[in-house]
Amino acid sequence: MQQFRWRHLGAASALALATAITPAFAGPSDDTLRAAMSEEILNLDYNYTTKREYIILAQLTDATLFDIDPETQEVNPSIATGYEFLDETTLDVTLRDDVKFHDGSTLTPADVAYTYNWIKDERSESNAAGVVRRWLDNAEVTGPNTVRFHLNSVYPLVIRDMAARIMIRKDGTYDAGGEVDRDAMAQNLNATGPYKVVSFEPGTELVLERNADYFGEAPAIEHIVVRNIPDVGTQQAEMMSGGIDWMFNVPLDLAESLGATPMATHLAGPDLRVAFIVLDSHGYTDPEGPLTNVKVRQAINHALNKPEMAQYLIGGSAEAIHTACHPAQFGCDTSVTNYEYDPEKAKALLAEAGYADGFTLPLWAYREKPVAEAVAADLTAAGIDVDLRYVKLESLNQARASRDIPAYIGTWGSGGTADTAAIARIHFDMSSDRNMTGDEALAEEILSAEQTNDQAERKAIYASALGKIADEALWAPLFTYSANYLVSPELDFPLDPDGLPRLQNSSWK
Repeated sequence: MQQFRWRHLGAASALALATAITPAFAGPSDDTLRAAMSEEILNLDYNYTTKREYIILAQLTDATLFDIDPETQEVNPSIATGYEFLDETTLDVTLRDDVKFHDGSTLTPADVAYTYNWIKDERSESNAAGVVRRWLDNAEVTGPNTVRFHLNSVYPLVIRDMAARIMIRKDGTYDAGGEVDRDAMAQNLNATGPYKVVSFEPGTELVLERNADYFGEAPAIEHIVVRNIPDVGTQQAEMMSGGIDWMFNVPLDLAESLGATPMATHLAGPDLRVAFIVLDSHGYTDPEGPLTNVKVRQAINHALNKPEMAQYLIGGSAEAIHTACHPAQFGCDTSVTNYEYDPEKAKALLAEAGYADGFTLPLWAYREKPVAEAVAADLTAAGIDVDLRYVKLESLNQARASRDIPAYIGTWGSGGTADTAAIARIHFDMSSDRNMTGDEALAEEILSAEQTNDQAERKAIYASALGKIADEALWAPLFTYSANYLVSPELDFPLDPDGLPRLQNSSWK
């Protein structure tokens, strides 16, 4: 039996993250950091969103019970000051008494218990529900500053889940008066983070100001303005004219060329995000389709020139991968089958599978169009007729949920968590539409790694599961990311090893 101990975690450290942009005069003169985001911002409630831009905004506006130090991966306090396991499935969490929501009201244990119980509730339909339902039976208030969490089973990552995903809301937020309103916080966010919303025009602009009542360390910059600018060329023009201070997901060639001028600084750092192609190996879209044939899936893997994609499209520390996780994550076994780039081998495998003349593959993608085009070009060269469908993430999500996607290019940053669980659970759980394997035994094996506190056992489980994923070519892993930024020469923007851009840590030089 593991020895449980009381953990007391000193003063909370600041959370936040973001992006911003608006017309001219960016910089320290008005203490406003302006940044650009290509993806539309439509919903400010991270309990009901997923993509990276929303993670960035959530760290600016929200706070979780715990935080993870990106340098050490150690648990730090946030809304909670400490925790104690009474036994393997009973967890007591102690809260600060000085946390205020943006409306000025004080956070209570009832708010915390409500948030977790609501997200688990079937009525919630929250994007975070899969995380909570995995381990939570219920949460209850046990004192003026304590909440008790009853777990369904042993779960070694519960504190990390609390740190990465669940944003605390006021008691009754989503079902006031018995009426369910899942969009209650979508535009009028009432949260607890270091910045609060001044105004929000969905798809256009978000204006934030420093929260004077924030319980943690105050960010150095007073205002952040986030504007949706879909076109990278327009972002570049704004950066060159001094209209914005920060842009991310910058194409490598642009980052290097503009970063070589006095108008911007190019920053590149590590990132836990990986890119991959998910293949409908089960045959949801076509029970007898080509992707149900392992040789076809192996051919797809051989057809991809991943090293060149990593080097020339991403750059920095990006590198090709051949396993369904980031090599820096605990449990990510890199000894699994590696399909080297070999177009002729790909063609031979297609012929063996009965597709010597190729087949049509609808391939969906939603970000980094040059990557999608490079993938399509490689597959076309191997004899596959690619129908590239480049869409908004929301459209891809809807089509995937309807099982209308045979293959798509995905990315996953694991919320900055250096553990294979953070990518495996969401992509191979049978309850997830991201799982296109239909393999219940694989799903059970992967989830079993989250039901033991024995780290050696967890590592062995992941090695077995990742080996099967590779042997059967259920995915086509692509590469790790290197985070490329362009920032104002006046902005000091520190980079963290997990690749998450924490704008709350920025300051003017």
